[in-house]
Amino acid sequence: MKKLLFLQVFIFLSLLTVAQTYELSSPDSKNKISISITESIKYTVAHEEVELIGPSFINMRLENNTILGRMPEVIDVKKSSVNNTLKPVIRVKSTTIDEVYNELAIKFKNNYSLIFRAYNEGIAYRFETKFKKQLTVLDEKVEINIDKLSYVYYPRETSFLSMSEVPYLYQQVKEMKEDELGSLPLLFKHSSNAFVLFTESDLDDYPGLWFRVDSLKNFAGTFPAVPSKIKNEGHCWDGLVVEERADYIAKTKGTRTFPWRAILIAEHEKDLITNQLVYLLGNPSSERDYSWIKPGMATLDWWGRRNLFGVDFEGGVNMETFKYFIDFNSKFGIPYFVMDLGWSDVCNIYKTNEKLNLSEIFNYANKKNVGIILWMQTHVLKKDVKGILDYVSELGAKGIKVDFFNRDDQEMINLFHEIAQEAMKRKLIIDFHGSCKPFGLIRSYPNVLTSEGLIEFEQNGVSDNANPNLHTLLPFIRMVAGPMDYLPGTVNNAQKKEFYQYRDRPVGLGTRAHSMALPVIFESPITMLPDSPSDYYKEEESIKFLSDIPVVWDETKVVDAKLGEYVVIARRNGNEWHLAAITNWEQRELNIKLDFLDDNIKYDAEIFKDGPNSNSRAIDYKKEETIFNNKDVVMIQMAQGGGWVAKISPK
Repeated sequence: MKKLLFLQVFIFLSLLTVAQTYELSSPDSKNKISISITESIKYTVAHEEVELIGPSFINMRLENNTILGRMPEVIDVKKSSVNNTLKPVIRVKSTTIDEVYNELAIKFKNNYSLIFRAYNEGIAYRFETKFKKQLTVLDEKVEINIDKLSYVYYPRETSFLSMSEVPYLYQQVKEMKEDELGSLPLLFKHSSNAFVLFTESDLDDYPGLWFRVDSLKNFAGTFPAVPSKIKNEGHCWDGLVVEERADYIAKTKGTRTFPWRAILIAEHEKDLITNQLVYLLGNPSSERDYSWIKPGMATLDWWGRRNLFGVDFEGGVNMETFKYFIDFNSKFGIPYFVMDLGWSDVCNIYKTNEKLNLSEIFNYANKKNVGIILWMQTHVLKKDVKGILDYVSELGAKGIKVDFFNRDDQEMINLFHEIAQEAMKRKLIIDFHGSCKPFGLIRSYPNVLTSEGLIEFEQNGVSDNANPNLHTLLPFIRMVAGPMDYLPGTVNNAQKKEFYQYRDRPVGLGTRAHSMALPVIFESPITMLPDSPSDYYKEEESIKFLSDIPVVWDETKVVDAKLGEYVVIARRNGNEWHLAAITNWEQRELNIKLDFLDDNIKYDAEIFKDGPNSNSRAIDYKKEETIFNNKDVVMIQMAQGGGWVAKISPK
């Protein structure tokens, strides 16, 4: 009898561990995700039959020891397909985006599902729940089990209090230290030479995903828990600092979809730059009137430290300086001026700097057809989002630059959404500064035109981290997640040996041509020029070219690119092309075909390239004019930290 009972138990347990396996392939059949369901749920990802991500766990732990994904019981499985063409409100890369994918929805007993999608651009999955009551999420298990001979680029972090402004480290997975903390995106160069970028999209009412390395050298998801104690809730700076956190990561509604875990796949690194999966996974906007959203270049008074010269007044936060900026914008057709830190009391936005008359400034800007964007500190805005946005809207501001988020826990992610939504109602464009990486918000709120979440030119006053090596990494990693507020286009240029760190008069690493190529290479529907007008007036040939570069594009072609070495991109706006190239700290010569141009048309080309002395003096450049057609091959020679950029217009 005991033997029979033992046999029955053994058979029952064996049946439980027999895997149910489901597979989903991309429309082009190259990407495949396999889901294995036993007493747990695991997924694997393959490209061209090569396993990129080995068996990796998926589950979500709720209060009362409920684990979605433990002893799962499948009750329904549905497959579907989508083949659409989207027209993004803001043409960051292109006028249209193909939305083509296959979907697998697995419904489990206990009111939850897992949704998987296979795109030609990659794989994504998310949880969906249908509970009547609010959920308390203690943790979500997100795992990447990648071949340990692969290499990874990742931003090493020291805590969840971060502006995501840390260098990328490059390391072989097997050499990673246990418990290493990193933020997203993560970029893997798989041992098969494929590229895998991991990030997230449609993040709402939930914390941002980070990663720690576990004892098996797998990348294990980790999250900032909900803050339970703030250092000084009433103070505008200390109110950002979390002293204690709860034992859960989110309290949220029971019926909802959770963020997409996005696995972008590319056979060649250059294909990462045009991958728009993060946007495709974003939640579509419910608004319909976007005509008021006007992308454009901007100047800002803060980074150049209002270092004016050749004027008959003292530069600073004063009326003369701000009108000088507005006049400069008007002359060169730059549509926005950012009144940055200093226009008001940092902790009280209603207390205007005593040297300024806001009504007069806004009237002056309106007459010059220049829109004002106002800087503000996150925690100050957080205390009165509607009231402050009403105030800046009534002043006549066209947008806001919100700075020092420093966190992406549930509370702060909800603040991103609240600001974006309330700004949309008041027809205000947004730059999120001091923020985490983008997470698809630009699709939900197209007024969110750019965000930081990277090392940018702003750091050059205190470090040499914003350099040509970084510039040849950003398009493959951070820019894949969304537009970047970098502040490109300085005319204060330095080679390594010329560089100095001086906060009040910063210089950019790389040559002049490199700097002028960055607004084409880097995507940002608000592109902010960092220097003071006095610097640009001195280099009028350069500023005329820079100020004419579009900030949105109808078409993007990555002509040639190698991760961490060089990037060559051609972008079209209307019938005009811009072709730009940058290199790292290595001199480089490239032969670039112009076959992206139309047949049987001659084009005028205005070219800025490195001068013969650029290796010693980064400000040296040459300007040339020539004629191109699509049969031409142009030889691009770049100095150390060099660049090349051309405006190509039909004759």
